[in-house]
Amino acid sequence: MSVTSGKAGLSLTQEILSHLGLANKTAAWGTLGTLRTFLSFSVEKDVQRLLRAIAGQGVDRNAIMDVLTNRSREQRQVISRAFWERTKQDLLTSLQAAVSGNLERLVVALLKPAAHFDAQELRTALKDSVSAEDVAMEILATRAPPQLQECLAVYKHDFQVEAEEDIKSETSGTVQDLLLALAKGGRESYSEVIDYHLAEEDVQALKQAEGPGTEGTWVLILTQRNPEHLLRVFEQYQRCTGHELEQTVQNRFHGDAQMVLLGLASVIRNTPLYFAEKLHQALQETEANYQVLMRILISRSETDLLSIRAEFRRKFGKSLYSALQDSVKGDCRLALLALCRAEDL
Repeated sequence: MSVTSGKAGLSLTQEILSHLGLANKTAAWGTLGTLRTFLSFSVEKDVQRLLRAIAGQGVDRNAIMDVLTNRSREQRQVISRAFWERTKQDLLTSLQAAVSGNLERLVVALLKPAAHFDAQELRTALKDSVSAEDVAMEILATRAPPQLQECLAVYKHDFQVEAEEDIKSETSGTVQDLLLALAKGGRESYSEVIDYHLAEEDVQALKQAEGPGTEGTWVLILTQRNPEHLLRVFEQYQRCTGHELEQTVQNRFHGDAQMVLLGLASVIRNTPLYFAEKLHQALQETEANYQVLMRILISRSETDLLSIRAEFRRKFGKSLYSALQDSVKGDCRLALLALCRAEDL
């Protein structure tokens, strides 16, 4: 499929990339997500279809996924309430009884409100995951301030503990300082005023923060300054030093601290590319990492998954849709493909 312009016909991917900038840029329909409000939405029809899917002798998994992956998260919540009003049964519990394995986990992720889903992922990462720092940084650094505040409020309500307390008990050192700073949500908002003096001050501060005890400078600047300002800092840093800031991070830090700082720099530079690389890594494992695939595809499906698809195609020379087709098996394959939505030629 191609879209014509003043030049020779551009592919859909090239067209998106030509306009690609920040992750929150919007297209003509108001979002760079693959999943939008279903215009012919009929909650009664959806409830009836889900009832038929789980009431017969065999569970109609395709019908369940067709409904859940073609409705916005808000519409899925409307369906859940209507299901309860009609049957006096919880939709999530009913569907969990009907499916299992990765498909069950996908159903849970689709039906939970976004803040509840993020809170559970954060809790699981901090308590049970070998990649706690990576997942925690992803959630804390890529959610908009209102989303992050709601996630942390749900975390406290559901688990009877502040997320910051779990971060303190499960992490240490620079990683702990960085995650706590992100959790405070103190990043400056974009003011549209370019502060060249502050950018130069930040560059000099980072250049001088090379010895022991200077880690706080890196945490402060990378977690407090707005992304637009930091992009200028990154550019000026490279002009002054002759190399990218990430090279200094690799030389200056090690282990988990290096990993989370490089991840945060990637988020700041290009959020869709950051997610594209995480998806590619999840697909390259011996068995696809379904937890990562579900978390990213669901959480970004209504915001910037088109941008992520475009970056995936540009970086890896293959569409995300094709990569999912090749690597994902089992009942949740069609659902993940539905969230991805389409091939990028």
